[in-house]
Formats: sequence, C-alpha cells, structure tokens
Amino acid sequence: MSTTPETADLLTATALRREDLLHDYRLGWESRHASLAGRKEVFMGKAKFGIFGDGKELPQLAMARAFRPGDWRAGYYRDQTFMLAIGELTLTQYFAQLYANPDAEADPASAGRSMGGHFGTRLLDEDGQFQNLATSKNSSADISPTAGQMPRLVGLAYASKLFRNNPELHQFTQFSNKGNEVAFGTIGNASTSEGVFFEAINAAGVLQIPMLVSVWDDHYGISVPAEYQTTKQSISAILAGFQRDGEGQDGFEIFVVKGWDYPALIDTYQRAAEVCRTQHVPVLIHVTEVTQPQGHSTSGSHERYKSQERLGWEEEHDCLRKMREWLLVEGHASEAELDQLENEARETVKQARTASWNAFFNPIKQERDEAVKLLDVLLLETNTENELREMVSGLQFNPAPIRADMVRTVRRVLRQVRGQRSAARRDLLNWLEQAEADNADRYNSYLNSQSEQATPNIEEVPAEFARNAPPVDGREVLQACFEANFRRDPTIFAIGEDVGRIGDVNQAFAGLQAKFGELRVTDTGIRECTIVGQGIGAALRGLRPIAEVQYLDYLLYAIQILSDDLASLQYRTKGGQKAPLIVRTRGHRLEGIWHSGSPIQMILGAIRGMKLLVPRNMTQAAGFYNTLLRSDEPALVIECLNGYRLKEQIPTNVGEFTLPLGVPEVLREGSDVTVVTYGSMCRIVMDAAQQLAEVGISVEVIDVQTLLPFDTQHSIADSVRKTSRVVFADEDVPGGATSYVMQQVLDQQQAYRYLDAQPRCLSAQAHRPPYGSDGDYFSKPNAEDVFDTVYELLHEANPKQFPAIY
Repeated sequence: MSTTPETADLLTATALRREDLLHDYRLGWESRHASLAGRKEVFMGKAKFGIFGDGKELPQLAMARAFRPGDWRAGYYRDQTFMLAIGELTLTQYFAQLYANPDAEADPASAGRSMGGHFGTRLLDEDGQFQNLATSKNSSADISPTAGQMPRLVGLAYASKLFRNNPELHQFTQFSNKGNEVAFGTIGNASTSEGVFFEAINAAGVLQIPMLVSVWDDHYGISVPAEYQTTKQSISAILAGFQRDGEGQDGFEIFVVKGWDYPALIDTYQRAAEVCRTQHVPVLIHVTEVTQPQGHSTSGSHERYKSQERLGWEEEHDCLRKMREWLLVEGHASEAELDQLENEARETVKQARTASWNAFFNPIKQERDEAVKLLDVLLLETNTENELREMVSGLQFNPAPIRADMVRTVRRVLRQVRGQRSAARRDLLNWLEQAEADNADRYNSYLNSQSEQATPNIEEVPAEFARNAPPVDGREVLQACFEANFRRDPTIFAIGEDVGRIGDVNQAFAGLQAKFGELRVTDTGIRECTIVGQGIGAALRGLRPIAEVQYLDYLLYAIQILSDDLASLQYRTKGGQKAPLIVRTRGHRLEGIWHSGSPIQMILGAIRGMKLLVPRNMTQAAGFYNTLLRSDEPALVIECLNGYRLKEQIPTNVGEFTLPLGVPEVLREGSDVTVVTYGSMCRIVMDAAQQLAEVGISVEVIDVQTLLPFDTQHSIADSVRKTSRVVFADEDVPGGATSYVMQQVLDQQQAYRYLDAQPRCLSAQAHRPPYGSDGDYFSKPNAEDVFDTVYELLHEANPKQFPAIY
C-alpha cells in the first residue's frame, strides 16, 4: 500500500505552472460557490432537491489533471468539480440540471430528467450514432443507487483490455486508441459497504483492467459514522490483501492520500493513472480526511449528528482553505490575489445562476402568457368570466408557474365549457394538443432507441431450410447462430459462468472459445451483477457483448443494475447514450424450487427500456439474436431451459435470418377459443389444443414471442374478434405476467368488445415448484389444466354439447 507523503516537492513530478495552480484554486471556488448557491436555490423553492460536491474539490481537481481524452468516468453525485475541470460541465449546465430544464442543450447530461449532481456526456450524435469516443472525455450517465456505478465501471475498464489485447479491434479507432484508456470511478466511503462494491473490486482484480477507483472518505454516510460502516473504519486497510506483491503480479495498487493536501493529491493521481494506464493494473485511491461543509443534502443539517469538535475540525481542514494556506506559504500568490480569485468565482457563479434560471424560466412564462391570452378570449366568448376568472387569474399571477400549472388549468377550464361551440375553444384545444406533444418529447421520449438501428428498423429476413435437413439438438442451432455472428462482427463477445471452456452449461457456445479465443468467449466467476455491468460498460464503448446469467433465478442478483442503469439509460440521457447489451439466460419449465422460475411480472416491471424476448425454441431464439446483434437496443432473452435437447432444423441462413419483435405467431388456427401464451407453455398448450380438437373444440394458439414490445400490430385482438373467447396462460405466479398480457389485449387492444365470455388467466401456483416431476405437474399449468379451462368456457356457452366433466 502506498501512502503519499505530505510534501510540496512532490509537485515537481508534474511541473505545474503558477497559472495552473491559480486556475485550479479559482475553479475550486467556482464549484464551492455553485454548491452554496444551489442549496439556496432549493430553499428558495426554485429547485426541488440538492446534493452537492462541496469539500471534494481538491481531489477532483487532481483527478481531472490525470484524465485524458478517451478516458471514462463512472461516478456519483458529488463530482461536479471534476466535470467542470475536464470541460464537460459548465456552471450554467450545472444550474440547468438543478432547475430540471428539459432542454438537452441546457442540460446535456439528462435534459432535466435526473436531479442535480447526475453527470454524463453525450456519446451519440443527433441520429443516435456513436461519436468519436477515442478523442473525447467521456462520462457514463450517473445513477442514484449507492455503488450502482461500480458494475458499469468494471465494463468500461474491461473494454480497454479487449481493445488492447484483441488485434481485430484495433481498426475501431473511433472507440479506442488500442486500449490506452483508463476508467475512473468515484464513490463515497459509506457506499463501499455495498456488496456490489466488493464484487466489482474482486472482478477488477481478477480481470486486471485499467480501473481507477477514488473513495471520497468524509467519515459519514448521511448521519451514520464510519464505525458503523466499515471494518477498521478504513476501506484501504481492509482491502490491503488486494495489494499486488510487485510489478507484473496480479492485484491492485492502493494509495492513501489526504483530501486537503493538494500537491500530494496531484502526485498521487499522476502516479496512479500512469500505472493503471500502462500496465492495466486496477488502482484504488483512498482519499481520507475529506469534509462535507453543507452536510449530505438539502434534506437536513449535519449539525444534528456531528459534534462541535467534528464541525470545528471540518472547518479547519476544509480543502480550499488548506490550498489557500499552501499557496501563501509557498509564495505562489498573495492574499490580495487569492481574495480577487474568490470574488471573481463568486461573481461568475452568480451570473451563471441568473443566466441559467432565465433560460429555464423565460420560455415557461412565454407559454403561460400564451395560454392566459387564449383563456381570456375563451372566457369572453363563452360568457364564463364570473365562473372561471379566479382559475385563470391563479395561473396568470402565479410568480413561478410550471408547465403542469398551465395544462392543469386549461384542462379544467375546458371541462367547464364542454359542449360549447366557439373559435376560442378550438384554439385552446389546439394549444393543449401542441403542449401535450411538446411535453411528451420533454418528459416521455427515448425510453427506447429512436435511431435507424432500433429493432423496428431491422429488416426481416425469413429463415431458409434445406430440403430433408436432418433434425439436431436445439442447442446446435444456437451454436451455429453464434458462430456465424462472431465471424461476421469482431466486436461481438460473450461472457458468463461456464461460457468459455465448456461452452455454457447447455453447450450453445461449445467449441467457440477454441475457434475465437478466450477474449471473445470468456468464463467469469460467479458474480451476476458485475457480469451484467461488464456488459453495460463494454456496450457503452461501442462493443457488442452477450452477457450470460446462467439461470433465470439468478437474475435477481443483477435486476437492480438492469433496472436502474441499463433499462433507463436511453431515457435518462434523452438519447445521449446507449448500451446495446444482450443478456442471455434460461428458465421456465424445469423441476425444483430453483432453476424452475418464471418471475416474468417482476422482470416486466423492472426493465422497461429493454426488450424482453421469450422464444419457444432455439430457432426462434437464434432469429431474435440475429435481430438484436444488428440493432442498438438492450435486451433480455429467456431461452427455454428444457428445450436444448429437443430436435430442430438448422436454417441454411442461420446467422442471417431475423425475426421482428412485437409480432406474435399463430401456432394453430382455431375458431372457438384463443389461447395466448409463450415460452415452454407453447408445447403444453399445443398438446391440450390437440386433445380439445378430439372433443370438437377448435383452439387458436398464439405465441406472443416477445413481451417487450408486445403485439405491436394488435393481431391478438383480431383473433379474439374471431373466437370471442380468450385464455391467457403462462408459468408466472397468479396475477403475474398473465395480468400484463390481459391488460395489453383487453385494454390497449380493446379486445373486450369482442368477448362473449369472461377472459380467463391460467398461471402457476403462488409457490415455487417442489422438486420432482410430480412437483412440476401439481405446481405449474399442465395440459389437463389447459384442457379444463378451455372446456369450461365452451360448457358455459353450450352445456348440452359440452356437458360438465367433473
């Protein structure tokens, strides 16, 4: 472990000029005044919430001096000084995010969708294509969940390893300079208590990747001090076993440096970044004795939980105060010069705050004035002055209106003049229509890709089969599909538990590591969260990862990262970033409490912003993989766990044929009842449909194929119009995914209009299946359950023709 000495001559290692020192000092004070002003804006009601980077200015200035074009950041919400220092955040943008300005030019990080302190750079151009990431300074988009940035950080650093060690990737100069990029991560000391932090640290140590993690240690996690957070109250102490034994050995380099010691910080970051960049060794820098002058956030005061002694110590060890003392002692500046810099910083922040507020608020006032003008005319034309003037005046004289106030008022006024004919009412309706369209773009757009590579734009190519092609195990179809895609695109790689040497537990990657090498078909440890994160970070950098989670049950380890990071990425950046990661797993029908899960409703609720594909066999899965590997959208593909040994034919165009998403397939035509299902249930429903045909009941069986998106052409409603009866069947718990499917069909597609009988849902039991074949039969829907459910519908309609069975 390296502990950097507190000595001014360390600065000679970087040969900073006097103007560099004073630049950093002023920038530090600009950031500090921005924090102070931000807190005031919240208390004045101009912003909803504030969380700021005060007290962390000096270490972030030092980190910025080690950050080069092409490098990456995955951090947390106190990194404003760093973002200012690398030139990827302006003070007006800082305040724009605080005010939630929905303009992507005003707030490039999130277009007002993330609260203050959530940073990111725009990686994509207006068409949704990657810009030159090798020459820009890049920040992946922040998320709030503590330590949630760590899995993605692993992937950002892992990409450098791939770009350096795989010669096939050297051609992609838009994304990397042969892997010479460092991924910088930042995290608070308390957040290192999260399990995902330790998982990421271990993964980085195993992978030996250029990941440089800074821990800002201010001794607290909100009100909880370090003695409740970390063993020995020191993350560097408890990670000392990760320290490598010497150059060329595996492990970490660990540095400890005080957060107020500017020259030591500069030296530490230069040395740490150099070893990280050149040797691809992960590095941890434990920045101690950091302060937090305004406490955790605007939600409360730290005076409530810090002692007077601690508060006094923090004031004395404020990093900007310490830098001022150092500059004076070393003769780099005079008291007057530093006073002037501080005053200039304060004035610069004041001007930026005013400009940013005006840029945010003036358009709102203009929209409000336009709405009031239309409302005034309406009141006059409809003779409703007495009834509605108070409502309109409330909007007109509101000193700080928001767009919701305008739309709310207009909708309530229109409610009062319903049925009346007037030109003013039509004008107001037109205003409302335009306002709703504008606000949909501001607040609802980019849940999914809107580029030319979005999945709806991928050309459908039908599968072709040779005459009399022999049937093979389903896994061989996938194997051929993956091999063809690996040959087609060198940016594709696969990672996961047992994926490499044995070719995954079901052999879909069998033999591919020998053909394409360990860098492209790679085993990982048992660490689902960072397997997914490894894929997210690599996808952000232009690569095309397939990250395998071995069984669907294990997805729970990774669902938080999938939900909070990957699924929301396009949305929270308003199309500024994308990570087209494919997460491959297997589930549905099997025996036992584990490896038999089908928690689809949980997944549906968690990953909006991703595609959710549930193919019934491996040929369908292959077609979906071909589509996804040509698109730029993230997806979760759930293969049928009991389908790898079932016989299928390999298409002659196995790596080229594509399947559209959101298009159900009619597996069996019928006229009496529509049964909607997916995955392994398709075979069970088809079996039951054949049995029902033997008693005179014609069943139309529909495989939805994809749940996100779901039946974009509303073809299921067409089937229900024909049969007038519908059953929704799957393996999820009662009220699970069948409820989602029923809502999509009856509500969104309005198929309720065609029903002559109650719609039925057929699901598994509320518990997980016990082990054994009997456990499966009595826990999940079987062919007899499907038969009886459908038969009962026909019995209700015609009991004479279909008498009761039981």
